[in-house]
Amino acid sequence: MFKNMIVYRIAESWQGDLQLLEEALGKSPFAECGATQERSAGWVPPRGEAHGPLAESVAGQWIMRFMTESKMLPASVLNRRVNEKAAHIEATEGRKPGKKEKKELKDEAKLDLLPMAFTKQGAMWVWIDPQARTLVLDTGSQARADEVVSMLVEGLTGFALALVDTQTSAQAAMAHWLMTQEPPAGFSIDRECELKAADESKAVVRYARHPLDIDEVRQHIEHGKLPTRLAMTWDDRVGFVLTEGLQIRKIALLDAVMEGQSQDDGGFDADVAIATGELSKLIPDLIEALGGEGRTGLGQGLPAPLQPQPAAAKPAGRGALTGPAQAPEDTAPGEAPF
Repeated sequence: MFKNMIVYRIAESWQGDLQLLEEALGKSPFAECGATQERSAGWVPPRGEAHGPLAESVAGQWIMRFMTESKMLPASVLNRRVNEKAAHIEATEGRKPGKKEKKELKDEAKLDLLPMAFTKQGAMWVWIDPQARTLVLDTGSQARADEVVSMLVEGLTGFALALVDTQTSAQAAMAHWLMTQEPPAGFSIDRECELKAADESKAVVRYARHPLDIDEVRQHIEHGKLPTRLAMTWDDRVGFVLTEGLQIRKIALLDAVMEGQSQDDGGFDADVAIATGELSKLIPDLIEALGGEGRTGLGQGLPAPLQPQPAAAKPAGRGALTGPAQAPEDTAPGEAPF
């Protein structure tokens, strides 16, 4: 299942077509790193079948799989090889390499070592809901999300995105829910949260497996510590952690979802249908709980209880696209989809 979600809104101007999506993904297939290649990224068949489609449609939901591979080259190993090369020059030529030559030696050393380096693979589930016009990425890293988004925007004509943003910031809402112990309809507060001071101290208080309906939590908020994450449950069906940046993490489908499902109901299609069926209802409910989309400005037009003091809440999202960047991988390549 999806462990994390970063959610984007797809522009109305894009006319979704599964065949065009397949063709676009086919221009950037994943290939393992070459002997001297540090990193590789691209698309793989989500079912794990060789030469299978890169975009699958299950119950009207489009599922893709983004794969990365990187060479693991510790800095200490690289520096040792550079020093060996520098020592050889000093011993044979009687001179020490200069700064520019040292840089060239580092490049040479890297080329020497990359063919022997271990590789690490990671993969990310990518989900497009064409009816709801949302793109969901199974990652907690904005840098990795930016990489996938950039590839899709470059490959699909008219494909424009923006991170989902809400009238009430996630941080302001979480502070209000903790202060009043009144979560939005359909949601409940669980037993995990993190509070962080907005002043120079950057003090952090974390609660794990601990009741949050206590005076101590309210006092922390009154003294300027605001929630950066809060564990919640939706409709007794999905557990998750909401972050200040409107990311959804630690997603878990609860027992109520699996009731009536037999062991024979597993497999890629069933797993995708169950997970997307639940999450496609959770997303709009959470957006509604945060006042709907399209914040007009931080703190403008919001009810007073949703503006915690003394610190201002951070924006829930950003307007969209930045270039690709490397970041830690998310899931192992052989992991089951949902």
